[in-house]
Amino acid sequence: MNFGFSEEQEELRKMVRRFLEEKSPESEVRRLMATAEGYDPAVWAQMANELALQGLGIPEEFGGQGFGPVELYVVFEEMGAALLCSPYFSTVALAANALLFVGNDEDKAAFLPGIASGETIATLAVTDDAGLWDLMATSTTAARSGDAFVLNGVRSYVTDGSTATLLLVPAMTDKGLSLFAVDGDAPGVARESLSTMDQTRKQSRIEFTDVPARLVGDEGGALAGLEATLQVAEAALAAEQVGGAQRVLDASVEYAKNRVQFGRPIGSFQAIKHKCADMLLDVESAKSAAYYAAWAAQERNDELPIAASLAKSFCSEAYFHCAAENIQIHGGIGFTWEHPAHLYFKRAKSSELFLGDPAYHRELLAQRLGI
Repeated sequence: MNFGFSEEQEELRKMVRRFLEEKSPESEVRRLMATAEGYDPAVWAQMANELALQGLGIPEEFGGQGFGPVELYVVFEEMGAALLCSPYFSTVALAANALLFVGNDEDKAAFLPGIASGETIATLAVTDDAGLWDLMATSTTAARSGDAFVLNGVRSYVTDGSTATLLLVPAMTDKGLSLFAVDGDAPGVARESLSTMDQTRKQSRIEFTDVPARLVGDEGGALAGLEATLQVAEAALAAEQVGGAQRVLDASVEYAKNRVQFGRPIGSFQAIKHKCADMLLDVESAKSAAYYAAWAAQERNDELPIAASLAKSFCSEAYFHCAAENIQIHGGIGFTWEHPAHLYFKRAKSSELFLGDPAYHRELLAQRLGI
């Protein structure tokens, strides 16, 4: 296992960081999070056409670049640091992986080239109104109608559900859990944007009423592929959380060096030193857990289920702790709307719950370890 990044991967990091410094400054984050769409179509097109980011992890035969989860880890870490407002996570980490793990070659050829080119915004609609990430707890059903299927049910807390042109929906049929592709504007699809604490990542509630749907993969055979999809997505989210945690640590240290009280920088006070030291420990430990999950996803080995839950649970709490301490270190100004600290705090909290909270993943981890 090598936790170091190659020269090419570091160049990818620099390229993405430069792009995000230009396209996702705080002012742009604030502008986009106040819009209904939550992203800039021009930037989305640049990401696809100039940087080829949407197709980074898609095989070359389906229009992508053919790289793996480690390269995507680098991208997600930088996006987490910049709080990028974009449907990138839902499209790349969730939808594209669901097609790769569940779909056959025909399904991949039908949908992946559009994702790689940036023409398709996609998402995976997993949870219902209860917000459970248990795939077998779905209340959505699909039934045959001639040679096709019709879908009925409700999906809630769907990331980028209102802007997605392609909805991938797990649903129960007579043969078991299956995956279906639905056009976002198909008749019978009712989408409602949800009011959320974290405005940088949009969520929706979607109701399906006799919606025509295309089966992805084999009927009744989606469970294993969707489990793998969520595990790889958890590793990607852990990378995002690491990026955000590192950014708030850097902000705290910088402020502690420059803010002067009683004639000396506040970073010289023991209480502030201890806070920064604890944050550093959290960030470095989170990096190790997230790197491990990315490596396991790259290798597609038996360690991935354990590594993914380990990374998701630890990185969630590390990011939230760092984001909260960042506010405390900044003092009064850290509580204001004008300061960016609250943006990271809200993203940290929403990411903590997204794809399952730490308690859920510790329970999964215990089950997988046989404890």
